[in-house]
Amino acid sequence: MIEIIVQGLLLGGLYCLFALGLSLMFGVMRLTNTAQGDFIILTAFGAIAATSALAWSPFSVTLLMLPLSFAFGYAVQRWVLNGTLGKDPLPSLVVTFGLSIVIQNALLEMFSADPRSLDSGGLNLQSLQLGESLSIGTLPLLIFAVAVASTLGLQQLFQRTSLGRAFRAVSDDREIAELMGLDSRKVYALATGIAFLVIAMAGLFQALRTTVSPADGPLLLLFAFEAVIIGGMGSFWGTFVGAMVLGLTQQIGFRIDPGWGIWFGHLMFLAVLLVRPQGLFPKTRG
Repeated sequence: MIEIIVQGLLLGGLYCLFALGLSLMFGVMRLTNTAQGDFIILTAFGAIAATSALAWSPFSVTLLMLPLSFAFGYAVQRWVLNGTLGKDPLPSLVVTFGLSIVIQNALLEMFSADPRSLDSGGLNLQSLQLGESLSIGTLPLLIFAVAVASTLGLQQLFQRTSLGRAFRAVSDDREIAELMGLDSRKVYALATGIAFLVIAMAGLFQALRTTVSPADGPLLLLFAFEAVIIGGMGSFWGTFVGAMVLGLTQQIGFRIDPGWGIWFGHLMFLAVLLVRPQGLFPKTRG
């Protein structure tokens, strides 16, 4: 049981990174990014290509990918997604769905359908021994630590900084915020840039942890969406808890039968929708 709990929490750390960007974009803009998983895969393939071309270590590539991802997210929001925002959620859903298709096909053209991975230099094989019968992988533990740090960082950003107050202001009432002097387009673009920083980390860790292929995006989106819904839309700690619940549930399913893990996660998602459709901890508040 201890091993199931530990492995479930570590898996939840990865799901948390998948979901935090989705939670941030919804919390600030009420925008559901249906291309979330594909952006994660795009980052993963970008890191794989950069590592191959530059002969850098994955962690050196991370220093390159993070600012590029921020700039890419800022540009996508400023010149593509801003025009879709409004009371009707359909335009943003259609545009991000279109981006998803474009990304998948572009990756297929450039990299083919073959699965690829990022060489971790043996990090994925290292572990910490806890007692005689329990060991924890170093890479999953690192992913979990980054997930906790990212969740805490986003929460502190929202609660304790002027940028966070600007995010909350445009989220609560964009028109009044603009009357007070805020440029909502710029604020939204900054929020998306920050979301893409988390997306970049999720893509890098996914490529280090396992193989990735151009068609993986929708499945990662599903995990992210389930974590966000279980925790509560727009809530960072709620997203973290939702990811932990999803990881634990899947790990229990995997222990019963290797083919049941993903299915158990879906059942938990449906159960939360039925019992508490607003999620466990809805919307972050300052």
